[in-house]
Parts: sequence; structure tokens; C-alpha cells
Amino acid sequence: MDINSLGSITFDLNFLTALASIVIIDLILAGDNAVVIAMAVRSLPAEQRKKGIFYGAGAAVLLRVMATFFVAQLLQMSFIKLAGGILITWIAVKLFVEGVPENNIKKEASTIAQAVKVIVIADITMAIDNMLAVGGASHGNLFLLLFGLGLSIPMVVFTSNLLSTMMDKYPVIIYIGAAVLGKVGGEMIITDPFVVNMFQPGKVIKYSTEAVFAIGVIFAGKYYMKWKVSREEREEHVHENNSEQ
Repeated sequence: MDINSLGSITFDLNFLTALASIVIIDLILAGDNAVVIAMAVRSLPAEQRKKGIFYGAGAAVLLRVMATFFVAQLLQMSFIKLAGGILITWIAVKLFVEGVPENNIKKEASTIAQAVKVIVIADITMAIDNMLAVGGASHGNLFLLLFGLGLSIPMVVFTSNLLSTMMDKYPVIIYIGAAVLGKVGGEMIITDPFVVNMFQPGKVIKYSTEAVFAIGVIFAGKYYMKWKVSREEREEHVHENNSEQ
């Protein structure tokens, strides 16, 4: 990074073009992160959701700033995106199970700390593309880099608030959100350097993998809920029999 460019604000054509590129990148890529946050705070009491969204988004972006400077090197390592894709897929199933309205599983009340933990883990895992895109568009200018990462906070907070409210009125959005996260997980797995070198997947395989993961997280969530309810019913039945004896 050129030390003379740190914090440089020139307002020439190159600077303004980079600035516009970063705004567009944030607009395009903020959606996935907003889905995670909205689903993570879904089970919080209504009065705590805004705090959960703000704390989660703020903590995630701070970690992004620190991670941006070495994420390009990390991406060249095999298994990083593979592990991240598996983690995102698990989070997608977890959030779907916790948020879907027909869930009859007994659950403990969620806390802001639990929601922030999920948001930070998922956001950092998914933010690789965003960090690389903003880092590339900034052309080594620290001001543009921090501006781009900072701009994502209000965008994600606004979108997350909107989505969490809509999820209450239109539960189908929870299914869509889980599918989006599943697609992201599938994309990370199929584009991991190890997977690419081993299988050389083409576009058809890539898109098919994303589709399978998008649908798969919903089926996995449904299956888990069915298994969990059946298990709880059996445990209650055994408890009742023991009480009668």
C-alpha cells in the first residue's frame, strides 16, 4: 500500500470512480449480511431487536476492517472457504429452525449476546467477497477502504430492520432467507481452491451446487424439527410413565 495514499481525498476522476464503485459494491453485497442479522434477531423480543442489529453489525464491521488487510492471502489457502461454507450452511439451518413459525420445539429465550455471536461469526465468514471487492476498488487508499467498510453499517442496519419486521408479517421470507444463506454456503464450498483443483467444476456444477444447498438447508431444518419434536414427545411419554409408577 502506498503510504502517500493513506487517507488521501483528491476528488479527481479516479477517486470519484472508486468511490462510486464502492457504494455500488456495498449496495449489492449488503443483502446477504442483512439476511443473517434479520434471522439472528428474529427470536429476540421486539424491543431488543434494534440493539441486537446495531451491536451485531457494528462488531462485524470492526472485525472486517481488521481482516481486510490479510484476507486476500487467506483466500489462497485451501479449505478456508470450504470450512466457511460448511459453517454458513449450519448457521442457515440453525436460524431457520429458530425462526420458522411452525416450529413446535421447546426453545430457551434468546439473548442479544447470542444473536451478536451468530451475526459476527456468519458475517465474517460471508464477508470475504465484500472485503476483497471493497479492498480492490479502493486501490490502496485507506480513506476509501474504511469508507466502504463503514458505509456497509447503515445499509445493513436499515435492511436488517426492514427484513426482521417483514419476517413477522410474511414468514415465507424466513424460507427465502435460509435458502439465500444455503446458496452462499454452497458457493463458498464449490469455489474453495481445494475443490476447484480437485474437481474443476464448471458453471453447471457450480449453479447446481448452490441450488442443492439452497433447498437442502430448508429440508434439513424441517427434518431436524420433526426429529426433535418426536424425541421430546418420547421423553415426555417416558417421564409420564415413570411418574405414574
